[in-house]
Amino acid sequence: MIPGFTSTGSKHPHNLFGTEQGVPRQMRRSEGCRLWDVSGREYVDYIMALGAVSLGYAHPAVTEAVTRATMDGVVGSLAPELEERVATRLCRLMPSVERVRFLKTGAEAMAASVRIARAFTGRDTIVTCGYHGWLDTFSDAVGVPADVKLNRRSISFNDIEELDSTLESGDDIAAVLVEPVVDGPPTAEWVNAINERTKRIGAVLVLDEIKTGLRLGVGGAQERYGFKPDLTVLGKAIGNGFPCTAVCGSADIMAAVEKTWISSTLATEFVSLAAVDAVLNEYESAHVAETLSWVGGTLFIGLEEVAQTAPRIIKGVKGIPEFCYLDFVDDETGWRVTRMCAEHGMLFKRDAYNFISSAHTSEIVQESLACLASVVEQVAYG
Repeated sequence: MIPGFTSTGSKHPHNLFGTEQGVPRQMRRSEGCRLWDVSGREYVDYIMALGAVSLGYAHPAVTEAVTRATMDGVVGSLAPELEERVATRLCRLMPSVERVRFLKTGAEAMAASVRIARAFTGRDTIVTCGYHGWLDTFSDAVGVPADVKLNRRSISFNDIEELDSTLESGDDIAAVLVEPVVDGPPTAEWVNAINERTKRIGAVLVLDEIKTGLRLGVGGAQERYGFKPDLTVLGKAIGNGFPCTAVCGSADIMAAVEKTWISSTLATEFVSLAAVDAVLNEYESAHVAETLSWVGGTLFIGLEEVAQTAPRIIKGVKGIPEFCYLDFVDDETGWRVTRMCAEHGMLFKRDAYNFISSAHTSEIVQESLACLASVVEQVAYG
């Protein structure tokens, strides 16, 4: 009934396990850091809805907030007061943020950031670094017209030489879009170069904090690493599973919204806005980012120890404590490990990324690492 099996392509069994046979295919419910498939089997989950959930599934405070919002009618024909309240909170929490527009998906928000940058600069070309979603603006997939790709250039992460050569003639560059973490943290030199070069050529620096926003702290990756973005895009963790993203930035650049047209029918439904409000409460009061870093550190160190036991099949560990993965020698080996982990009740991705939530405890992580170590030993030497 659904072409491609599921509407979220990354959840296709082949993308998770390398096969469609003998693996969990559909789920029935989730809670905390666990989910249950249609047969009722329980799994400890490290995929966490592709990183969309950082507080844990069915978090009580978020559930209570969205239940109230549902009873209030979900959506209406006027702008909700909650929209302004949540936007004000984001402006207070993130130093680079003075204005906010809400949308529903990360890809949509990134596309909106490009339109704002083009409206502000009067230029067309964008430079990308990392993954920014599936829309035509960022994709080389079949079905994307060749002329759409002409206005986009791509650069490698942490490569200052390539950055300089790409921006050398920057008169036509509207924006440089950067993921702050790609398989690992940025170097200080790279961050400084990005900040300086974009300012020098008058391009808008867009920081794609869809994965890192809140998860690395309420100030995001920009606070941790020193990026100075003109625009920031937030998503995933800010809604804890509810569809809400935000394009944020300086007042002068965000004012370009009024020169162009960005409007999404359900951008201001107040169930998701209520979820964001509740998530911000938790991050401010419960030290969530510190927990993710600490428990994630247990996972990261444990993965390094597992990798050292099986150099035949694992090249190392990539990412940062909050989201990381094992770098396998080839895809089939990684898929075999993920399939065997699933057989033991653990959902673990072979590539980018596995995510820690505040529902994961050190004890749960240690149990998972023991399971993973056993699986890796069987694959490597069994």
